[in-house]
Amino acid sequence: METFRTAIELLSVFVLPTLIVGFPLYGLYKGVPVYEEFVEGAKEGFDVAVMIIPYLVAILFAIGMFRASGAMEFLVEGLRPVLSLINIPPEVLPMGIIRPLTGSGSAGIVVDLINQYGEDSLIVKIAATMFGSTETTFYVIAVYFGAVNIKKTRHAVPAGLIADFFAMILAVYVVQLLFA
Repeated sequence: METFRTAIELLSVFVLPTLIVGFPLYGLYKGVPVYEEFVEGAKEGFDVAVMIIPYLVAILFAIGMFRASGAMEFLVEGLRPVLSLINIPPEVLPMGIIRPLTGSGSAGIVVDLINQYGEDSLIVKIAATMFGSTETTFYVIAVYFGAVNIKKTRHAVPAGLIADFFAMILAVYVVQLLFA
């Protein structure tokens, strides 16, 4: 078993360098002007970044206003009795609200919870599991739909939010089952 683990660790060291060197070499072998294609892709990436900046600013501004106004604390305290009845720690509610909007904001919430409760606490384990098992739905929709100028998202938002909701609920109960 130890030999297998050592072989995997050795192999993992070479995966990224192999990809970084392998793709351009394969492109050269196929006759693709690799550098020119790389530069063209970088230009397109820059154009996309410029197009999505307004969407990102709007999301980050709304989150900042929500937290700074005290609305988050008001909501957590207001829902504390209901969440306690269904065995959900109210302290993880900010993660459930912020995670669909932004990855960095939800990472900040996890860091705040670590500082407040310690890295081995049940609350932090639940929040970290929520972080890893959900998606930044609105951010993804703003970036990807905005990048290709799609204005009507149709079922993407409800489907993403339903998936996030169930992933968060499952994160609470699975972590409690495994660690409580």
